[in-house]
Amino acid sequence: MSTSSLYESVLAVVGANPALAATRPPRASASVVLWRRREGAGLEVYWVRRSEALAFMGGWHAFPGGALAKSDAAARLLGEPRAQEPGPAAMPESLSEGYQPPESLLPGLAACALRELLEETGVLPVAGSVAGLAGRLAAAREALLEGDASLGEALSAQGLEADASRLVLAGRWLTPPLGPVRFDNRFFLLEWPAEAPIQPQVIPGELASGEWVEPGAAYRRWQRGEVITAPPILHLLKVLAQDGPEAGLPRLLDPAEANLGPYRRIEFRPHVVQLPLKTFTLPPATHTNAYFVGRDELVLVDPGSADPAEVARLEQAVAALAREGRRVSAIWLTHHHPDHIGGVPLLVERLGLPVAAHAETAARLGRQGIAVTRLLEDGQVVELAGDPPYRLRVLHTPGHARGHLCFLAEETGSLLTGDMISTVSTIVVDPPEGDMDDYLASLSKLLEVGAQTAFPSHGPPAARARQKLQEFIDHRLWREEKLLEAWATGARSHAELRAAAYEDTPPIAYPLAERQIEAHLQRLRRAGRIS
Repeated sequence: MSTSSLYESVLAVVGANPALAATRPPRASASVVLWRRREGAGLEVYWVRRSEALAFMGGWHAFPGGALAKSDAAARLLGEPRAQEPGPAAMPESLSEGYQPPESLLPGLAACALRELLEETGVLPVAGSVAGLAGRLAAAREALLEGDASLGEALSAQGLEADASRLVLAGRWLTPPLGPVRFDNRFFLLEWPAEAPIQPQVIPGELASGEWVEPGAAYRRWQRGEVITAPPILHLLKVLAQDGPEAGLPRLLDPAEANLGPYRRIEFRPHVVQLPLKTFTLPPATHTNAYFVGRDELVLVDPGSADPAEVARLEQAVAALAREGRRVSAIWLTHHHPDHIGGVPLLVERLGLPVAAHAETAARLGRQGIAVTRLLEDGQVVELAGDPPYRLRVLHTPGHARGHLCFLAEETGSLLTGDMISTVSTIVVDPPEGDMDDYLASLSKLLEVGAQTAFPSHGPPAARARQKLQEFIDHRLWREEKLLEAWATGARSHAELRAAAYEDTPPIAYPLAERQIEAHLQRLRRAGRIS
């Protein structure tokens, strides 16, 4: 069975059961931007680095914050935040489509913001007596971290009342549909003077570190590729560096300047703009990432959605880039699967863009009437126009598909991995198109190219590329050892082997699991480990 026909058989089941591919609604959440002005240093903000061990945004820089807890709405606060609630109109078309935001949750979100601030940094604006405040806040923080109390209970036990009137609402951002975890997040500004007796301090755990930093300096660190962070953090840093927290507030409340046409500009690393497009793909993924890559001249990688609305949005994004003086010169493809090439025919017709891919991919697409006009080869380095030129190294990585390519941005170590890895799902290796030896060899090859951040076709980027690549190697070898153990006990049929080595697989994925079992068996036979 070919990979394409296997996809079709599984997707037919998904199509008949829409709930299998349904996305969960975004969770309400809140974050706090502590800021201060310090003599000799100017404006500073306090940001944190998340632990690399976290599954969601591990290793990323952010502001203290988290999801709304059920108990937050009951917390007693003094005053209310200064707020002009942004509505869905402040969100770009591709995010707000089909999303009905809940009624205003600001009182609960203010409590959420203050609870997360206390948990993550140990500071909290309070009213009334401050005698022994350090010890009382430490005790309340400990109760929260231990899970022994809600915010209201932890503060009440210490005779404290949080002062929400010092919070200033500074924007609302909806997480793009990169994966199943999404947030409808409010950001609050909170002035925290340098002379305040209690200063923020991170306890290692979910967070690795925290620091005061000038917004402009933090933004330049991102431009140099030294940190990875999310679009709202970048927008906040940029506006605060340029206008400060008071004059910049209108730009924070209406971040339209951060849009790319109908999309939010998702640029976790410089010069790699990520656009999740709705595609008919394997759950739990619901989108395939397209990418604009480059400085002045750009290539569009994997416009995988055949949805006319998504293609029209891509055209608008190309036009928005042109207004910035940036030119999309070609479409590049990682491989031939339908959820990676769906928008190519329409974009070629409407924009006249040439298509580049590996020879194996070109041969397959040619049979579908899609002409590949430039062949990309392993080790080839392509310079895209810019000052300085932007260099992309082509890497042939068969295993998932014979013509599979990855692209490495040499300047920042950003690696577009296609379907070599995923941060929301597994990767299918299905013979004869897929080959487990080739797949593992390709992952090992990617380990050696100096990648810093991995940008997959499904899911958000991985801040530690080598770690994520090694995880996929280790996972495959772990599955293989389980197959060997089952084989040693006499299991021979795919169903028997699946029950032993893929016992955690849902029934809808049984066909995929059995094809990957076959890929492992072929590899084990070639190695002489089974007869």
